[in-house]
Amino acid sequence: MNEHVIKKTWLDQAKQLTPELHQQKVYPERMVNVVQDEGAFQGWSIEPVGSAARVYDQILKKGDCITLDFGTHHVGYVTLSLRNVRSNADAPLRLRLTFGEMPCEVGEDFSEYKGWLSRSWLQDEIINVDVLPGTITLDRRYAFRYLKIDVFETSIRYDVQLTDLYCTTVTSADLAAVPPLRAGIDPEMANIDRVAVQTLRDCMQTVFEDGPKRDRRLWIGDLRLQALVNYETFGCNDLVKRCLYLFAGSRLEDGRVGACLYEYPEPYVDETYLYDYALLFVATLYDYYEATGDRNTLEELWPVAYEQIHIALARLNEQGIVQDDDTWYCFLDWHDELNKQAGAQAVLIYSMRRGLKIAHELDLVDQEAWMNVQIERAVNAALAYLWDEEQKYFISGKERQVSWASQVWMILAEVIDGPIASALLERLEHHTNAVGMTTPYMVHHYVDALLLCGKKEKALEQIRTYWGGMLRDGADTFWELYNPDDKTYSPYGSNLVNSYCHAWSCTPSYFIRRYLYKDTE
Repeated sequence: MNEHVIKKTWLDQAKQLTPELHQQKVYPERMVNVVQDEGAFQGWSIEPVGSAARVYDQILKKGDCITLDFGTHHVGYVTLSLRNVRSNADAPLRLRLTFGEMPCEVGEDFSEYKGWLSRSWLQDEIINVDVLPGTITLDRRYAFRYLKIDVFETSIRYDVQLTDLYCTTVTSADLAAVPPLRAGIDPEMANIDRVAVQTLRDCMQTVFEDGPKRDRRLWIGDLRLQALVNYETFGCNDLVKRCLYLFAGSRLEDGRVGACLYEYPEPYVDETYLYDYALLFVATLYDYYEATGDRNTLEELWPVAYEQIHIALARLNEQGIVQDDDTWYCFLDWHDELNKQAGAQAVLIYSMRRGLKIAHELDLVDQEAWMNVQIERAVNAALAYLWDEEQKYFISGKERQVSWASQVWMILAEVIDGPIASALLERLEHHTNAVGMTTPYMVHHYVDALLLCGKKEKALEQIRTYWGGMLRDGADTFWELYNPDDKTYSPYGSNLVNSYCHAWSCTPSYFIRRYLYKDTE
């Protein structure tokens, strides 16, 4: 177990910023069947079989099963009221409840799950009801649209009937606070924005969760993107501040910012350290200050951010390049073949550029001068050792790999500028062997690079193609993973455990509201 660096005063500040959760009762909208359909997303589609009112007309016997559709994605606590019919309940009622964000989760048999993440992430449970009539509220919070109810046991004397069923939703976000979109925005983009906002809303709990189904944790890569969308929508800036203090107040050995942390029973950092995520603490702090002007927080947390830069620089080799071996991990994207060396170098430069702006803002002359030297060194090394002049691409690792992640991050880090960066993106579209992108997280950065190069129409096209593709495939909230060429793709060995409401996929609203459809008045 790593020794953790705990700063209680910062954790106390984070605790004081804990938001109250908004609650709302929502009811099922209809009864449905989930059926296998080769033409549907992941092979499952929905067939309506009755209105919500029919739910309460059903007399359910042992072996019966009904599936309810709540109309859209919700996060909250489910309450059921039931009564016995025919005779008294002389034995406990036993039900299995299966919750699904997508049809596949209530269509497929969980007993055949072969993913490498814990089976306990799959959303189902067996409940026993000893007293009927009765009302029960499940202790566990669920993220779902669909609820399947299997009647496992009654007795030969009685059947059962639902008399009430609802979900008490929870979120720290208030939809009434979201500014309306500019008049005249095209309907497809307005719909993408609506779903992106709902994605962020369902991930906003007492921290910015990465996903309300799984992992239900605070990850810094997700936080950075959620915060950007939040500044344009809900404006819950104290929640961003709370998350920054949680990361700063609970760190790994040697002061490293961990990749993620848990809230309960008390806030504590996970042992996972990601090279790029720790550096993005710097960018998240800078973005927060730019959005809020909160100088006190900037001054208090800058030493933590500054330390992450020092820690990251210690990984550079004699050439000034991030050392690539088996002793580290950098995320960038979920892709088994992706080499992370060039991308990590770019994230380092990107984060140092934001650190430079903070040092300048705080009038830290010596640190500003030092940062300028480090940026110049890292940029020169990237151009000398990671740029292949013959191919005209950035290469990564011993195999000199060309990937989308490497090119995109080098552009965001401003290692190359203007016309050169724009031409690189154009060439990249025609590179048939470049390692591609698999997550909305990486696609976000591609859209960001397009906008940095002035390619507004291309950015719009990418949002319509990628996030619009999720909508066309049935998304109520945007997903953790979306590969249009392999719609069952999962880095976890099973699409059942994928998150279908995921923080890093909410960013179309950031682009739409800040850059693409921003009022000029």
